[in-house]
Amino acid sequence: MKSTKPVLRALAGEALPVPPVWIMRQAGRYLPEYRATREKAGDFLSLCYNSDFATEVTLQPIRRFDFDASIIFADILLIPHALGADLSFVEGEGPRLSAITGKSDFDTLKGADDIHETLAPVYQTMRNLSSELPKKCALIGFAGAPWTVATYMIAGKGTPDQGPARKFKTEQRAAFQQLMDLLTEATINYLNAQISAGAEIVKLFDTWAGCLTGQDFEDFAVRPVAKIISGIREKHPEIPVIAFPREAGMGYVDFHEKTGANCVAVDHFATPNWAAQNVQPGGCVQGNLDPVHMVDGGADLVSQTKKVVSAFSNGPHIFNLGHGITPDANPKNVHLMIDTIRGN
Repeated sequence: MKSTKPVLRALAGEALPVPPVWIMRQAGRYLPEYRATREKAGDFLSLCYNSDFATEVTLQPIRRFDFDASIIFADILLIPHALGADLSFVEGEGPRLSAITGKSDFDTLKGADDIHETLAPVYQTMRNLSSELPKKCALIGFAGAPWTVATYMIAGKGTPDQGPARKFKTEQRAAFQQLMDLLTEATINYLNAQISAGAEIVKLFDTWAGCLTGQDFEDFAVRPVAKIISGIREKHPEIPVIAFPREAGMGYVDFHEKTGANCVAVDHFATPNWAAQNVQPGGCVQGNLDPVHMVDGGADLVSQTKKVVSAFSNGPHIFNLGHGITPDANPKNVHLMIDTIRGN
């Protein structure tokens, strides 16, 4: 049965007169109601693992902006945490994990089938959202792609150039491949469980795909995502998948075909016209307004929003930012963006 939800229609290949819209990190610190809920939760991980609080912050931007899709509130590093890595979030600095520096560190991790007890609150949040979202709003589950998750696990934190992970994959290739294989299998299990709990779409975030070049991009950005999508299709053939290989450049071309993704999310470093000509022929495209416009607003926001809508108007398109909305964004600018898209 054909869905009436705009995001699902776009993912099925339909070019809509008004593109559906949601934004990455739409539940976040730019919203005062999010900050209030996070304070009640106590810390970031507690917010992720408390299904009542996580449900509430996921619903907040839907109530405020009437987005066409809702993405569950969680974090890409919950998988390594479920695998047994230590994880904490330092205010103003980001995540801290127990670093993997060699095979002995890797050997302490759990198996890919042993993640679900830790992640059970995420599945409960998904079930909550399935019954509480507006009927037109599609529910998105997500995970980090294996390469990006591995970069944090190897360095023990985020780094500017992912140097530790690139060094590890060169010097300890077998151990690195073993880690990638574990993360790939765990991600398949995690996303399939999210779908069983109610996700109608799943998305893979490969934030650091742009650090990979040549054969490494094929081996560690394309191949694991293709395997994950295949693993999802085996159990849930009807569920569409969005893939986001950020800063992939020319790697965006043919990414639909190589991975089997229904939709490729494009960052703001690619021009809309280029993406429309080179990426959209493969299927739905998501993107790609520069997040800075959510801070600056004004006439530039309106003109650039119209430019994105126009560029992708001849094919299936989900309007989104080229990366996550930032904490200093003004909610009024989000309203202006949506009004511009919908012609209000």
